[in-house]
Amino acid sequence: LDHPDFDIWNRIQNPVIGAEGDYVMYSLQQGEKDSHLKIKDRQGHLIFDYERSEDGQFTYDAKFALFKIKAWTDSIIEMKRRKVKKDNLPKDSIGIYNLQNQSLQKIANVKSYKIPEKWSGFIAYTYNSSNAKTQTKLKKAKKAKDTVKAKPNKKKKKPSSKNGYPLIIRNLKTSQEDTIHFVTNYTFAKKAKTLAYSTTGLKGKIKAGVYVTDLKTNTTKHVFDSHHKTTYFKLRLSDSGKNLGFVVDADSTKAYHRPNELYAWNSSNDKAKLIVNDNTTPQGYRVSSDGSITFSKDESKLYFGLALPEIVQDTLLLKEEIVNVEVWTYDEPRLYTVQEKQVKNDRKKSFQTVYHLKDKKLIQIATQEFPNAVLSDEGNGDYALISTKKPYQLSSQWTAQFSTNDLAIINLENGISKMAIKANPSSARFSPKGKYAYGYNQIDSTWYTYNIATDKYTELTKGKKFYNELNDSPNYPRSYGHAGWTKNDKTILIYDRYDVWEYNPDNGTSKRLTKGREISTTYRIVKLDPDKRYIDTSEKMLMMTFNEVSKNSGYFEYRYKKNKGSQLINGPYRYSRPKKARLGDIVIFTRQSFEEFPNIRVSDLSFTSQLLISNANPQQEEYNWGTAELVHWSSLDGLPLTGMLIKPENFDPNK
Repeated sequence: LDHPDFDIWNRIQNPVIGAEGDYVMYSLQQGEKDSHLKIKDRQGHLIFDYERSEDGQFTYDAKFALFKIKAWTDSIIEMKRRKVKKDNLPKDSIGIYNLQNQSLQKIANVKSYKIPEKWSGFIAYTYNSSNAKTQTKLKKAKKAKDTVKAKPNKKKKKPSSKNGYPLIIRNLKTSQEDTIHFVTNYTFAKKAKTLAYSTTGLKGKIKAGVYVTDLKTNTTKHVFDSHHKTTYFKLRLSDSGKNLGFVVDADSTKAYHRPNELYAWNSSNDKAKLIVNDNTTPQGYRVSSDGSITFSKDESKLYFGLALPEIVQDTLLLKEEIVNVEVWTYDEPRLYTVQEKQVKNDRKKSFQTVYHLKDKKLIQIATQEFPNAVLSDEGNGDYALISTKKPYQLSSQWTAQFSTNDLAIINLENGISKMAIKANPSSARFSPKGKYAYGYNQIDSTWYTYNIATDKYTELTKGKKFYNELNDSPNYPRSYGHAGWTKNDKTILIYDRYDVWEYNPDNGTSKRLTKGREISTTYRIVKLDPDKRYIDTSEKMLMMTFNEVSKNSGYFEYRYKKNKGSQLINGPYRYSRPKKARLGDIVIFTRQSFEEFPNIRVSDLSFTSQLLISNANPQQEEYNWGTAELVHWSSLDGLPLTGMLIKPENFDPNK
């Protein structure tokens, strides 16, 4: 193989499967050339393909496929070589392919686009209407037409990152479009047919402010009114679309202190209400424009960020009068070089805070003393984990224990906190329902749980081998990880070198689910539903297997109630983690070896019948390929070793 061979070799990117498993979409990229998007049905028939396309995704119901159409890479490189300005370079387009009638629509000059996460039927996108080439042509045409020099008009408002861009809301079924001018932010609700956006307005047509559109009834509410220079941050709708949160900066001056305000809107109200401003924030904090805004799953709480006051620059000093000096001290918690690297993040640092929408109560969760926060039960929980690494940052420079922290629990109803674990060697997490904090103590090589209600600390795997048995570095061994929790935080599933173990989080009693150690086979659970937060023991579990002796891998089906399972497929290949269709048992996966390229395969969860969907590199058949052989030997100190011997093409062991 030489460099020209690498240039013609394809690699598969971003494979996705439709909701019912009827369609598979992926892109092929050859060397550094343009991507080639393909859509195939479950039988492997080519439905659609398009060159220079990437980032394909199906709508939630998989009736449409959307993808980005790029300009030819060679053309862009040549234009850059000719010093063509960035504004004059070709812009991306969107391709919308209707899988029902197999029609394609292209939309040019697109800046950004979004589709709903848990429903279908609409796409929203912004485009750049002030394309440089178009404007140049218009100016030339106007000069040729006008013979008399007219008095120049008042400066016309133009689309820009400051003024906003035209937003198009397109109905995918009817192709009907609505245009909103000068939009700066926009977002869909996760589960409801609702869209929110902010605009700087268009004189005589649309007022500046924030709007919420019900796409089901095609009605729009003007929920916040302000002047055209107002800036909006972190526009966020709740999952149901009934609540909206956003940060407002209505100060049109260039003051260093930005008087950010947090607003919230509910569908039962006409206008958004002021929730937090400089007068109601905790002392020494302000509303952050960088902190994320989220709602709890039950939509009773609004989470946002507070920030420290800005460092105000003395504008009376001349540049020559400003002293630029670095002062290094031996007892800095962070090395000065690290501080320089992280200075941008430090300026944007925010401290998570909760506002109870019904009780109209504000509780600050994270503070300077405990700057890190973890929420429980998708924000529904009454408690949060807060932690700080500051007491151990200096010593971490020579101990290399960079995760050591003090862990505390804070009550989100009253703001009262209590210390849980001092000098915890690793970061703690919440169980799905928030009943336990848990983690892995790498110093003791032990998994632990902390019961939030009883304050009980339990060492689950003390004295047992749940750490890396083959660790040969001068550091504490890592864990093998965990699979997750069962329903209602009943038990936690933890991995050792080979097997899956089920542990009671309160008393540490355990049960081994698989029998891998006896046959040197590793079992790992595959999470097929990304939306399910727990491991459902009432359903069959799919596991990936790997045998350390033969190096074979495959898939294994485990039945929890019967405490046994069966090997579905096994072979001298490396199998990928399968991706399952949302509404069926159809999966896509790959297998690969030294001789076999990882093409996409489709099957059901039995894996008895597999169909090859892609053939990315048919030219491989024309090559005289080498072979691979598993070999065993002993090291100089007597340790048994295993390796892969790669033999060149036409290898003759007798020569």
